Amino acid sequence: MQATRSHETRTRRRVPLWSPEAPLIWMAPAIILLLLYSIYPLIYNIWTSFHKFDPLVRDFVWVGGENWSTLFTDLRALNAVRVTFTYSAIALSVQLTLGLAIAMLLDAGVYGRGLWQSLLILPMVTPPAVVGLIFRLLEHSEYGVISWVLYSAGLIGRQEPLLGGTGQNALFGVLLADIWQWTPFCILILLAGLKALPTDPLEAAEVDGANAWQKFWHVKLPLLRNVLAVVILFRIIDLFRVFDYIYVMTSGGPGQRTETISYYAYQTYVFINWGYTATLGVAILVVIWLTAFLYTRIFHVEW
Repeated sequence: MQATRSHETRTRRRVPLWSPEAPLIWMAPAIILLLLYSIYPLIYNIWTSFHKFDPLVRDFVWVGGENWSTLFTDLRALNAVRVTFTYSAIALSVQLTLGLAIAMLLDAGVYGRGLWQSLLILPMVTPPAVVGLIFRLLEHSEYGVISWVLYSAGLIGRQEPLLGGTGQNALFGVLLADIWQWTPFCILILLAGLKALPTDPLEAAEVDGANAWQKFWHVKLPLLRNVLAVVILFRIIDLFRVFDYIYVMTSGGPGQRTETISYYAYQTYVFINWGYTATLGVAILVVIWLTAFLYTRIFHVEW
């Protein structure tokens, strides 16, 4: 018996390093990339958040928790957080509502369904900076098509255009670009979820005499719970990091009405306040991670 075990041990030791039974060599490239491009930058950012760059000595100087204490008393940062949460809440609500409605329409068998599904991919593959430039022209206060339609409908006045004036409508103008580009994402994911629904509960509801609304509210929506949860989670993470539209369309203005936390972090970087920039970056990461963690636990998201 002992001889058999000794033979098995020697056999295991002869397994080549590149064998499927030794997976570490195959995992090594992914681990190295993760360490280089994720773990190391995170550790370096945390280290930098406790320093301040001094242009006179051209090096970082230790300042302890000064950057972190400033973060909680910085009124501009608090305003940027408020704008970010407002932007995210409105965008998520509109995109989810439109996405579910259009997905239901496509699932019902609307004419040209295949064509519409193909066209929905186009906004998502367009770079956000390009989308921002397009909507900046469409919302121009003098010759923008969207502005002209809103003027004609009496929804806004020329004194307070979408982009400009005191900035009363600026956040709404930026939201239009985000909604146009990312509502198709919600549509396609929810449409895939609708197509994967089991038919037995729907047939049972129809036999029981349920109308279209009752089938949607009491059968389809509960069955779509996990799909909706994943869509919401991905959109929340992406919305908290919004930067491109703000940079291209408003530069955070007028004033600071559209300045999100990501754009504010960029501004601190431009003015060589790199220690505070790292602090903002780590804070954004922590907020996104906590939001995603709590969301998955509260709503029991299953992958």
